[in-house]
Amino acid sequence: MPSEATRPAAPAAAPPNLPALLRDTRLRGRAFTHAWSAQVDAWLRESFEANLAAVDGPRPRAALVAVGGYGRGDLCPGSDLDLLIVSGGGADVAALAEATWYPIWDAGMKLGHSVRTPREALSLAADDLDTATSLLAGRHLAGDPTLTAEVVDAAREAWRKRAKRWLAALREAVLTRQERFGDVAFLLEPEIKEGRGGLRDIHSLRWAELARPVLQPGDAALLDEAEDVLLTARVELHRATGRPSDRLTLQDQDTAAASLGIDADALMADVSAAARTVAWVADEAWHRVASAQASGLSLLGWRSRDRAPGLVVRDGEVHLEPSVDPAVAPVALLDVAVLAASKRARPARETLQRLVERAPALSDPWPPAARDRFVELLRRGHDAMPVIEALDQTGLWLRLLPEWEPVRNRPQRTAYHRFTVDRHLLEASANAAALADRVSRPDLLVVGALLHDIGKGRPGDHTEVGMRLITTMATRIGFPPEDVAVLVDLVKLHLLLPEVATRRDLSDDATIEGVAAAVGDPERLALLAALTEADSLATGPAAWGTWKADLVRDLVRKVDQVLLGASANVFADHHDFPDSSHRALLAAGETVVRGTGDTLLLVAPDRSGLLSRAAGALALHGLDVLAADAYAESGMAVERFRVVAQLRTPIAWGRVESDVTRAVAGRLAVAARLADRARTYARRPRPGLAPPAVVFDDAASNTATVVEVHAPDSIGLLYRVTRAIAELDLDLRTAKVQTLGDQVVDAFYLTHADGSLLTDPQLRAELERAIVHAVARTSNPGH
Repeated sequence: MPSEATRPAAPAAAPPNLPALLRDTRLRGRAFTHAWSAQVDAWLRESFEANLAAVDGPRPRAALVAVGGYGRGDLCPGSDLDLLIVSGGGADVAALAEATWYPIWDAGMKLGHSVRTPREALSLAADDLDTATSLLAGRHLAGDPTLTAEVVDAAREAWRKRAKRWLAALREAVLTRQERFGDVAFLLEPEIKEGRGGLRDIHSLRWAELARPVLQPGDAALLDEAEDVLLTARVELHRATGRPSDRLTLQDQDTAAASLGIDADALMADVSAAARTVAWVADEAWHRVASAQASGLSLLGWRSRDRAPGLVVRDGEVHLEPSVDPAVAPVALLDVAVLAASKRARPARETLQRLVERAPALSDPWPPAARDRFVELLRRGHDAMPVIEALDQTGLWLRLLPEWEPVRNRPQRTAYHRFTVDRHLLEASANAAALADRVSRPDLLVVGALLHDIGKGRPGDHTEVGMRLITTMATRIGFPPEDVAVLVDLVKLHLLLPEVATRRDLSDDATIEGVAAAVGDPERLALLAALTEADSLATGPAAWGTWKADLVRDLVRKVDQVLLGASANVFADHHDFPDSSHRALLAAGETVVRGTGDTLLLVAPDRSGLLSRAAGALALHGLDVLAADAYAESGMAVERFRVVAQLRTPIAWGRVESDVTRAVAGRLAVAARLADRARTYARRPRPGLAPPAVVFDDAASNTATVVEVHAPDSIGLLYRVTRAIAELDLDLRTAKVQTLGDQVVDAFYLTHADGSLLTDPQLRAELERAIVHAVARTSNPGH
């Protein structure tokens, strides 16, 4: 930016009134961007012409050109103004440029600006993709229109002449960007401009179309419809936040949706549907670009000669030959899908259209060949996903599975889940396909994974609803009754292993016996173990890690032995806490605070609230407690904490040990420090979080009363809850802590000091009151 000393006098034209436009909530999406662009056009036109007229001496030959997003007329509230002054030579335009830029900066608007001759602009566009695409949208604003036409027309002609080079570069840029920003359609908090299926993909396809036709008939209209949805979301996001960010965070989704008069689920479902359409059109278009530019594909002309005659793979696409009539070949749809997945090809658009028009609904039950093809498609894992997406976009997937409709594009608005329900199910099934060698019935595994959450999106408990649905669906697909029963159990029990592993004491005989009774046989156990891993991996990065995997593996091993005839008490001699080294430390009677790896060991004189103080000190260092064990004898206590750093950074154990030592000695103001930390790192709680709940599970253990606490995550939550427990003189034997996004489920194994269970209803009521009060004291996230 030029210095203040060289700044010319500002023109008299008043800047456009963005706040007034923002207040007019009738202006949404494209209507807003056009209105805002028109106001800015008028202001800049008046300003530029006035500046031209005010030039001393010969009037310079110059033009003001809107380029990029502004050139398209896509100005959202937070958009930059992309401007180019084209200088035709003669008088210097430096003063004119400064007089043009300064009012824009004064108005608080972000500006992308340049001053170039036609030759300079075209020379840069010849080698720079961003400049080349920016000029494709060039639009004359003021000054000499022949200069604008000279640059923009030449830029478009050069783009067409070098189509092969630019299309290759554009495709590479698209793939790199999509990989960086992820899917708009399926992510919890999508980047609606730069993500896959977002606005930038629409722009890129239009740029490509200017170079060479890449779109199929009807694609342009589909892109226009999707753009309306995405532009509406972007405008409301900017309006609601006052920021130029294009990431729809959980909190901003509620605000943006409210301004549209809908709820956040509806908004995100619309965004997902639009982005899926864009991504599908884009994938096909860039596939055609790559095919056209390749010298030859290994799949060129490959024909299916065995199970599915009449199919040919040509240029990476599966075609149904004219001789095959889908009306009399009911399995043709699945034949096309399986071949496409197996060859990593795409079903050709005309083939999909023929299937839409001619393929009949499958009989009820499906013929065995259809069931076999369906299972084979799912067993192709992630190679099947783009094929299924093509079926979904054309309505063919719903023709196979009409019960899929309520989960389609359905958001899961918790920080624990990263995908929409339908994408989560497809990811889970693809993950399960990779684990098929662990089970005796891989067909039941992949189908069970595909349908384990099919009950979501309907009224009632999704597991119970899903059990009813899968009974109908599996029977229609053609599975015999005994297999249907297994699939129903996979839906019924799909959360059993992860919940027990992370919320229960696996050294407790009752825990192992209870899981064994629920599962019933080793085959179901193996299926559930594989489903648990596939489901967790499809949920999000917080849902599966070494800690959880080890717990589930330990649980499965113990339950499997019981199912094979062993008694649960065979594990009694294998409890690892307290072990002989712990007992030796207890006998020594000295305080020990030692952190190694992900574990803190504390030995100290037994006192009420000892575990609470240590948990508070850990929270001060941003450490999440995953599990805690406690044991006391002869006036000494040993406690073990397994922790993870919230930022996944190495743990500075020296500082942690020092603060834990001070905390347990009563020399650290834990509560006050946690309150300070909560204020520093406070965030608005997400609307719609479930209220706190306290659940007593008397069947989970024979030696302790298990109390589950469900609550929004917050800084120091474990400290406050365990302090509330200590105030009632209860002994905490084990704590299992699980964070599910912005919610936690903590399980506490409690007894009286004499080891007896908590049976007094009045005491239970007081404990529940104390815990709910402790949970409600703050809602600042961070466990």
